Amino acid sequence: MPFDFTFWSQVFLETITLFFMLVGLMGLIVPVFPGLTVMWLATAVYAIASGMNHWTDWLLFSLITLLMIGGNIVDNIIIASKMRGHKIPWSSILLCYAIGIVVSLFLTPLVGLLASPLALLGLEYLRFRDGKLALESARVFLIGWGASFAARFGIGILMIIFWMLWAWL
Repeated sequence: MPFDFTFWSQVFLETITLFFMLVGLMGLIVPVFPGLTVMWLATAVYAIASGMNHWTDWLLFSLITLLMIGGNIVDNIIIASKMRGHKIPWSSILLCYAIGIVVSLFLTPLVGLLASPLALLGLEYLRFRDGKLALESARVFLIGWGASFAARFGIGILMIIFWMLWAWL
């Protein structure tokens, strides 16, 4: 039985694409990791490597692209709206995001994940001089992050389903 290079290259391409899509999906746990964008880049590489031979390929890639854009926008809207609904100032929101990003760059993303709510807790304590109010602000941040994670994770699952339809049907 001869070696079928075309078949095995397709298997390799699909395996690598699925691997990077799963990495992006798991990366959604960390707020500063662009998991949806990583997933979209995996499908873009797949599109280039496999060719867009049918109108359904274009349709599914377009849907994946729209999900990525929408998911990245929704992510920020959910967290910021929860925090702004609690009257947390923009300066505290932006500073706690910046602290989370910087800590993620110098330590690990998981430490950065802890740094953002802790930074907000500290900033809100300085603003209110009341531990209960500061803790409530940090709680609102975590609720917003949880809702945002759920939305992004659902969008990521949809992206994988659309890619699987594209690749395997």
